[in-house]
Amino acid sequence: MSRIDKTRPPTARLVLTLALAPTISLGIGRFAYSLLLPDMRDSLDWSYSAAGLQNTVNAAGYLAGALIAARLSRRFPLLALVQAGTLACVLSLALCALSGNFLAIGLARLLAGLGAAVAFVAGGTLTATLAQREPERASLLIGLFYIGPGAGILISGLVVPFLLQGLGPGSWWLAWLALTAIALLLALPLLVLRIDGAAARQEAEVGSFAIRPVAIYLLGYFLFGAGYIAYMTFMIAYVRDAGGGALAQSLFWSLIGLGALTSPWLWRRLIARGHSGAVTAIVLGVNAVGAALPMASSSLAVLALSAAVFGGSFFAVVTTTTAFVRFNYPQAAWPGAIAAMTIAFGVGQTLGPFATGAITDYTGSLDSALAVSAATLGIGALCAALQRPLRR
Repeated sequence: MSRIDKTRPPTARLVLTLALAPTISLGIGRFAYSLLLPDMRDSLDWSYSAAGLQNTVNAAGYLAGALIAARLSRRFPLLALVQAGTLACVLSLALCALSGNFLAIGLARLLAGLGAAVAFVAGGTLTATLAQREPERASLLIGLFYIGPGAGILISGLVVPFLLQGLGPGSWWLAWLALTAIALLLALPLLVLRIDGAAARQEAEVGSFAIRPVAIYLLGYFLFGAGYIAYMTFMIAYVRDAGGGALAQSLFWSLIGLGALTSPWLWRRLIARGHSGAVTAIVLGVNAVGAALPMASSSLAVLALSAAVFGGSFFAVVTTTTAFVRFNYPQAAWPGAIAAMTIAFGVGQTLGPFATGAITDYTGSLDSALAVSAATLGIGALCAALQRPLRR
C-alpha cells in the first residue's frame, strides 16, 4: 500500500483536471466536426472526399504534433505543454466559425490537430507519472484521463444537433461559436492548475525508445487510427440518411460519449493486466464489432447498440496503449514511447478519413465506409494480439 501525501491535492482531482485537455481538444475539437458535417456539406457543397479531407488535415496536424511532442517535453514542463495545446484547440474552434472558405477551415483543423497531439501526449505522460503516486490505483487513474474525450463527445452531442435544428440550415458557424464558448469555460480550471515540484522534476526526464520490439503493436495501433476515425467521421451522416433527426443524432452521439465515460471502470481490471498486446486486441476487437453492427441493420435500436459498444471501447484502446507503455518501459522512456504510439495512431487517422470518403464517393453508399472501418479495426486487433511483453 502506497503512502499518500495529504498536503497536496488528491491525485484523482489532478488527473480529472488534466482530462479537460482531451475533453476540449478531442471530444469537442475533433469529434464535434462530425455533428456539424451534414450541415456544412449541404451549405458549402462539399463531396464526401472533401469532408473527409478536413479530418485528414486535422489528423495531419495531430501527426505533426505527435512528432514534436517528445522533443518539446525535453525543453518545457509537461503541464505547460498541455495548457498551450489546449489553448490552440480553443482558438481553432473560433477560427472554424469565421469563414466558410475550405482552406481557412482546413488551417483551423490543422491547428486543432497540432494542439491536440501536444496536449494529449504531454497529458498522458504526466498522468502516468502522477499515477505512480498510487500504484494500486494506477490503471484507474490513467483511465480517468481518457474519459476526457467521452465527456467532450457527450457535451457536443447534447448541444449541437438541437442548436442546428433550432437555428436552421446554414447555422453550422453559430454552432462552432457555441462550442468555442463551452471550450473556453472548460479550459479555465486547467489553465490555473499547478502541480508540485516532484512531478515537475519527473517531467524533465526523457529516455530512448526502440520501434523494432513493438513494430507489430504499432501496426495494430495504426490500423485502429485508420478504422475508428472513419466511423467517427461519417456516422452522423449515416444516422441522418437512415431518417434520424436531431433527437436521434443527439442520442447516438451521447451514447458514444457515455460509453467512453464508463470505459475506465468497464475495462480497468483487464487493463491492469496489459503487459502484452492481448488486452489491446480484446478491446479493439469489441470496437470492431461496434463498428460492424450498423451493417446488419440501420434500425435506431441497432444504431444505438453500435454507439454504446463502440463508445465503450474506442478510447479504452488508447488507455491500453498507455498501460502497455507503463508496464514495459522505464519511466524516463514514457514520453518517447507514448509519442511513438501517437505517431502510429496519427498516421492511421490521417489516411483514414480521405480514403474512406473517396471510397464512399465511388460506391455512392456510406455502407462502404462502415465496412472499411470494421475490417480495419478487426485486422488491427489481430496485429495487437501478436505483441508479447517486453519485460516482466
